[in-house]
Amino acid sequence: MNPINNAVDGEAYWNSLGSKTVSYLFLALVSLGLYLTTLVNYLLFHSLVEIISIVVAISFFLITWNSKAYIKNQYLLFIGIAYLFVAFLDLLHTLSYNGMPIFVGYDYYANQLWIGARYMESITLLVAFYFIAAEKNFKPEIIFFIYTLVTALLVLSIFQWKLFPVCFIEGSGLTAFKKISEYIICLILLGSLLLLHKNRKRFGARIYNMLFLSLVCTIVSELAFTFYVSNYGISNLVGHYFKLFSFYLVYKAIIETGIKTPFELIFKELDAVNKSLNEEILARNKSEKEREKLIGELQSALSEVKQLSGLIPICSHCKKIRDDEGYWKQIEVYVQRHSNASFSHGICPGCSDTLYGDKDWYIEMKQKKSPKK
Repeated sequence: MNPINNAVDGEAYWNSLGSKTVSYLFLALVSLGLYLTTLVNYLLFHSLVEIISIVVAISFFLITWNSKAYIKNQYLLFIGIAYLFVAFLDLLHTLSYNGMPIFVGYDYYANQLWIGARYMESITLLVAFYFIAAEKNFKPEIIFFIYTLVTALLVLSIFQWKLFPVCFIEGSGLTAFKKISEYIICLILLGSLLLLHKNRKRFGARIYNMLFLSLVCTIVSELAFTFYVSNYGISNLVGHYFKLFSFYLVYKAIIETGIKTPFELIFKELDAVNKSLNEEILARNKSEKEREKLIGELQSALSEVKQLSGLIPICSHCKKIRDDEGYWKQIEVYVQRHSNASFSHGICPGCSDTLYGDKDWYIEMKQKKSPKK
């Protein structure tokens, strides 16, 4: 084992452990600080929690929107756009919360906006998987326009037309519509959780774990909001804490990763596409070489067939060959012109006997003619 590699791995491990410890410690201190604000004014606690979630949601939108030309994960792009409008509804919810001196004269805005925002968030998380399953790209501008229209209609139904059902009555607690809506939202989030697990290979392991835990915290938060009888009660406090944890996990999964290690998030699928493309290029190069080899073999075979096939007019007496122009050529001349063959001349025994008679005589004559040494 290489001691240098062990030292590097050990240092990376302790750095990672130290970073996680700092993150958990920071979250614990923030949670404690937020709790202390409830001892002063619960409205302050509520406003701070909502502002943190709003900032995270808007940052999520900014990262995905400015990366829309590169990001291939349509799930993340879709929910990134939607979270801007969820953040807007949460902002209105914060400003209209009981005790805020902004929207006065009507006590139902805050809870109605909460349910509207949670319906939008949960349905978005569920519908987003359609683009993964169908492997379809969409135009972000069209999604932005659709959410703008839906948000505008929702806000008008609450503030202007007052058609949205009442969700909470001070002194009486939650209405049946509010409780049923929270359970429906939990079921939708549970469906999103199952689909996220089914498509976990499309996300980096770290991002998948963070998104999974974020959904779990959101479900717990929604369940907590089915029990409170006061906007300042313990159940409301617990629900907002789990909402804070949920958005913190979104921050860790999307925003921090998108800024510090964008290749893990934005270019994960691009890397997969490049890998697939490289494999295809190698396969095509191999196929091209095989094709060139086959063409060479075919050309060689065709050349040999051309040299050996066909009818060649040859004189039965002198063995001259008639060429394409009608001239009679010596067989050596014709073959050399139509092939790479060359000739060396000699005499066969049969011709030797015919021309010179007895072989022994021919050998003796050759010996007489040759100079003596």
